[in-house]
Amino acid sequence: MVDIGMMFGAAAVTTFLGFPSPEAVDRPPAIAIVGADTATPYASVGPYCAGAPAAIRRAMAPYAANVAHYDFDLDGPLLPEGVRVVDHGDLVVGEDASANRATIRAAIDAILDDGAVPILLGGDDSVQTPMIAALAAHGPLAILQVDAHIDWRDEVDGERLGLSSTMRRASELAGVGPIVQVGQRAIGSARPADRDDAVAAAVTLVSAREVHRDGIARAVAAIPAGARVLVALDVDVLDPAVLPAVIGPAPGGLTYWQVVELITAVAERATIVAMGCVELVPTRDRDGLSALTAGRIVATTIGAIARQR
Repeated sequence: MVDIGMMFGAAAVTTFLGFPSPEAVDRPPAIAIVGADTATPYASVGPYCAGAPAAIRRAMAPYAANVAHYDFDLDGPLLPEGVRVVDHGDLVVGEDASANRATIRAAIDAILDDGAVPILLGGDDSVQTPMIAALAAHGPLAILQVDAHIDWRDEVDGERLGLSSTMRRASELAGVGPIVQVGQRAIGSARPADRDDAVAAAVTLVSAREVHRDGIARAVAAIPAGARVLVALDVDVLDPAVLPAVIGPAPGGLTYWQVVELITAVAERATIVAMGCVELVPTRDRDGLSALTAGRIVATTIGAIARQR
């Protein structure tokens, strides 16, 4: 199949944008990518996002020879001179949810101990719970969650660490706060009481409707200047016309540019110390366009982080 990589001489690569493995660099990187297909899936749906990290890497592979080219979304090359990014590949996860969480936690801890910024490619939203625990253990943490859902269920079918509980579990960790959640719309797993619990916990909720009507200013202002920030991106926040490959599509989602402008504005105000990109369902993709859109947001976030380093 012909792709743009052939035009620019991209070799076959299996890492994100052809970034090297950690073993191939001679000094610690600034940014480290790692993938996890799942952590704590619900029995009712299983690991439905399995293969998403590989799909995102595959969608970005044709541009591996272009990393030093001008990126108009960043108004310059993706990486400033001297900033190094590595890709650790995918973690080995399986049916033991507890072991999955421990594996993810250990990988994020190791990246943080090396002084790098972790970029976690999921996988369903449950992969972010052990990442958040690792980040909180390394210092105070603000969270920018960009998601169609608020993920404040205490449990689903008895499971308290699944994808619908990520932000509630985060709120219970010492040192986490504030939490700013952007892009909510339509019907999800949250009941009225779950939304009320989020509000009672002083979460800032900025719905998709508000973003379309009033812009992103209130969300950006809710992130304290200079804070350590996790960008927790659930790709179902995007409108299905932009990114359809999710388990629960709904009209009225954010545009690519609204998401990018939000993340880059927060990067100008605070310090992004990690990113999670979750909930892509590769079996629902169309010509890889959803994976490409997710990959482009990840790349732009990497560019924003690199400029902070």
